[in-house]
Amino acid sequence: MIQLKKFGEVCDFVRGPFGGSLKKSCFVEEGYAVYEQQHAIYDQFSEIRYFVDEAKFNEMKRFELKPNDLIMSCSGTMGKVAIVPENVKRGIINQALLKLTPKDFLDVQYLKYWMSSPDFDERIQENTVGTAIKNVASVKVLKQIDVPIPPLSEQKQIVAILDKAFAAIDQAKANIEKNIENAKELFQSKLNDIFSQKGEDWEEKTLKEISTDFGRGKSKNRPRNDKKLFGGKYPFVQTGDIRNTGKILKTYSQTYNEIGLAQSKLWPKGTICITIAANIAETAILDFDSCFPDSMIGLVVDTQKADSNYTYYALQFLKRRLQELGKGSAQDNINLGTFQKQYFPFPSIEKQKEIVIILDKIGEQTIQIESNYNKKIEDLDDLKKSILQKAFAGELTENAVAV
Repeated sequence: MIQLKKFGEVCDFVRGPFGGSLKKSCFVEEGYAVYEQQHAIYDQFSEIRYFVDEAKFNEMKRFELKPNDLIMSCSGTMGKVAIVPENVKRGIINQALLKLTPKDFLDVQYLKYWMSSPDFDERIQENTVGTAIKNVASVKVLKQIDVPIPPLSEQKQIVAILDKAFAAIDQAKANIEKNIENAKELFQSKLNDIFSQKGEDWEEKTLKEISTDFGRGKSKNRPRNDKKLFGGKYPFVQTGDIRNTGKILKTYSQTYNEIGLAQSKLWPKGTICITIAANIAETAILDFDSCFPDSMIGLVVDTQKADSNYTYYALQFLKRRLQELGKGSAQDNINLGTFQKQYFPFPSIEKQKEIVIILDKIGEQTIQIESNYNKKIEDLDDLKKSILQKAFAGELTENAVAV
């Protein structure tokens, strides 16, 4: 029989310390770990960025993590939960985490599953505060959330069923993700075949040689966080908009106004955008006009010398080489000078257009395959949510979780 108990009755709560208690001046090279949001979000406890010495650890021992505690992210990415493993390095939580210690009558894995359920997520969303960065409401509010608690033996049975079902789902997702990678590799293989079989009429040219405009988007003379810049009629394209968008960029996440145009030039429709920092050589062709670029390279091809779509594919072919050129600094990047020295293979315009027809067809097939597989992944994620819903409504059976 399932009983409803208040969250505060089944766990001891410790919210992370005030930010002022853990200033950067407190950190040392080695010592006791400081656990952050990333450890809850990615369910890992091995990669640690910050440490405190023994004196600071003893001062903040109330925030120490113990095996079988749970940690929950409480700011920005909220409600992600991880169980502290047996071999965890001794340490404390920071201000963005909540530490939960379950009572003896509560199975820790059962609690984690419940905290991963749509029901708990809904309760969390109802009790958040803030606008730009969401924060979980006070511990006092969280303690009043109802938790379904069956007998301990039933908790363990539920965990066993969920473990088995989720292992099957995770394996199915891994197989699908492998199929997506295989589809991408098939396209890359065809790309390599085409560009490796160059004829005698192919010429090695720099991008500047085949362009009417080739240069870097100029820096703005105001800080990026200046709110006066945003809102207006000019699309503001950033690295994140280019990444993983495919060949044609149809959308953007931000706009700029006239204030942001000082010392800058708007890019026209058809400009090839090339990222140069963090995610190097991500490429897309603008499908809208009067774009204000963030720090990236823009290329407008001379249509007498090159085809925009072919140039896009040439950049895809040499993407890995370009990425290698940008490694070695704190953040991978490639400057315009280095980029200008790179040579790309260009056959006749007619041959370029023939290659585009071939690669467009394969690319469309690849995109369709990826879309179908991504839909299957979404379906599996929905299945997980459905199974969790059943689990905490007392409707869970082996047949109900068949994958």
